[in-house]
Amino acid sequence: MSGEATLKDRLITIEHEHAYRYEEDGLTVTRGSAWSAPGCHLGCGVLLYSDGDDLLKIEGDESNPYNQGRLCVRCLGATEIVNDQKRLLYPLKRARADRGKDRFERISWDEAYDTIVERFSHYKQEFGAETVTFWQGTGRDIAAYISRLAWSFDSPNYFFSLSSVSCYGPRIFACSVMSGSFWVGDYSQQFVDRYDNPEWEVPGVILVWGNDPIVANSDGAFGHWVVDCMQRGSKVITVDPRCTWLASKSEPWLQVRPGSDGALALALAQVMISEDLYDHDFVEKWTYGFDEFADHVAEFTPEKAEEITWVSAERIREAARLLAGSSSVLLQWGVALDQRQDCLDGARAVFSLMLLTGNIDNPGGMVKPPELLKYITGWGNDLLSDDQKEKKLGNEHIFFKAILQCGSTSDCIDTLLTGEPYQLKAAWIQTVNELACGGVETRKTLKAFNNLEFIVAADLFMTPTVMALADIVLPVTTFVERNGIRCGDGTQRGETINRAIAPAGECRSDQEICLELGRRLNPEAWPWADVEEMFSFILADTGHDFYEARDRAPLYLPFEYRKYEKGLLHPEGTPGFATPTGRLEFSSQILAYFGANGLPEYVEPPMTPFSQPELYKQYPLVLTTGARRWNTFHSENRSAPHLRAMHREPTVQVHPSTAAKLDVRDGEWVWVEGPCGTGGEVGRAKRVVETTPIIDPRVVSTDHGWWHPEGDPDKLYDVVDLNINNLISWELGKTGVGADYKALLCRIYKVKEGE
Repeated sequence: MSGEATLKDRLITIEHEHAYRYEEDGLTVTRGSAWSAPGCHLGCGVLLYSDGDDLLKIEGDESNPYNQGRLCVRCLGATEIVNDQKRLLYPLKRARADRGKDRFERISWDEAYDTIVERFSHYKQEFGAETVTFWQGTGRDIAAYISRLAWSFDSPNYFFSLSSVSCYGPRIFACSVMSGSFWVGDYSQQFVDRYDNPEWEVPGVILVWGNDPIVANSDGAFGHWVVDCMQRGSKVITVDPRCTWLASKSEPWLQVRPGSDGALALALAQVMISEDLYDHDFVEKWTYGFDEFADHVAEFTPEKAEEITWVSAERIREAARLLAGSSSVLLQWGVALDQRQDCLDGARAVFSLMLLTGNIDNPGGMVKPPELLKYITGWGNDLLSDDQKEKKLGNEHIFFKAILQCGSTSDCIDTLLTGEPYQLKAAWIQTVNELACGGVETRKTLKAFNNLEFIVAADLFMTPTVMALADIVLPVTTFVERNGIRCGDGTQRGETINRAIAPAGECRSDQEICLELGRRLNPEAWPWADVEEMFSFILADTGHDFYEARDRAPLYLPFEYRKYEKGLLHPEGTPGFATPTGRLEFSSQILAYFGANGLPEYVEPPMTPFSQPELYKQYPLVLTTGARRWNTFHSENRSAPHLRAMHREPTVQVHPSTAAKLDVRDGEWVWVEGPCGTGGEVGRAKRVVETTPIIDPRVVSTDHGWWHPEGDPDKLYDVVDLNINNLISWELGKTGVGADYKALLCRIYKVKEGE
């Protein structure tokens, strides 16, 4: 696939009935895709209906093979976000002494840029570029520009807001060290003709693990694809502490204790091996370390796993036999596997099931995402000098030093509080509401950031993070007010984001903000005259500029299965995989090289009934956080009236029998309180009780990212009281990758009058 013309010729595009913009019934219709902000990970094809600069409605684009005209309520309700009168419309500034107070004054964009450039340049010259930090949240189609901004400034301290990149990255890393690539479930999303493609086969079983895909729509997987496959004959196995809708349709549902997923996966592997159910031919030809792995899992009998996971041995055997006996298995896994200190072990244990059953690069199994554009991660890392790379916070963790390009968020918080190994001076905050969502130990995080001399934040709304911390505020556009490109999470396709209406106020797109600031700080690294020219540069390998791609998008690459048999995955062009052994590795040679166990271990999380039996007496409930809701994406959409009406307040789901013992009732406000890490600190957060039989009486579940846009700015919109992250610690595990958001201990008691 070399040469511009070759790739252009290979691209598969859609024949649209209309140009990207056309007229219908007196309205202007703009075809595009929904990224951020607001948005999620999907980039669904949308039709934007406008009258002049008024956005009237959003509908799904039936011509887009990805979502085939279907949208969730978040996209349908995005008109309320676009038209919200509380949006930030102009650049703002305030004195550092006024942080946390609503004392902003309007300034021009030139003053904002001039101030940022002057301050950042001063810190770089006097203290080093590493003293200026750059922060992003989930990022979506904006992340690459933030990282490029950091690296072109020569700062190694670019951070993902969650502790220890505990979202998606650990699964990608686990797959990569075992197989040389990342793999996604095959829902036919790589084909323009989707389910009608003759090469695709319906998955025999969809293994849903730590994910609620229909609600979450995470990591490039449109949740309704699972239902599409079920309608075509797929069976489902769900591993989840809650009986979600999919769990209720599963054969079987494995109601795992939060945090014990690794033990369950090893037990499933033990059954397949001990009962001789695994795919002998595939394992013998294409894997490495099977005998060692078989010996390793022998002790994880279903009976032992039942004690650890609270899943019956009978259910474990039933699930293992169904997986091994299926024509194909698709793994739909989620962030629950990332948000653990032993995330690399847990994810590898789960992925090992795909190796045992031979479901790699096969129809209806796991497929390698075609790489249409390679700018998502690492775009511009070559701009960062080697000397500066050595100064990255987190380098003491081998994976951050040797593999991960971002820094360790937890280590940055420690540095902000201690001043070691050097003083940090400034922060650039974009696509993240750190105090409400990504960051943990809210008060500690707030204190840490307030030690910085200068903070800039770019956002749509005045969030708790902006109100608490920002000295300069930059207003950003929604996705309907800007142009953009995205290649897509999961199996990639080339999408364009197309401006339908003019930006509100003086808002500018995130990409435009990064480009303009980048040009002022390092013009050689940002040589483009405007964002469309920058997008065309990124698209160059496709043979299209932005404007040409706009009418032809989405762009697809040809796809073929079993590439490992044809030498298409190995760097030397020989059959096999891009691993040290050329095989799929049950025992990872890369991890062994770095001093870790090549085999996936089970490590009990630090805050559970088994690891903390004495604390468990005081905090007798297992808490899992981050339950997804239809109406929100993390901390977004809180101010949209119809979306907020679907779920007005943060809730904690409690089994009815547990609620009766605690004397709490539906709709009643309670405190959820528990130990925050192993250092003795205790945190708590307010929640509304929701009794439900879908959860184990020993477990409670809650959602995250809460704040009250209608609340008092001087109280930071109630974020300190509402943030469940008050119970989560910045502590890291042995690898530095992964942190415990999902397996905690807590107790529940009523909020007293006046609290």
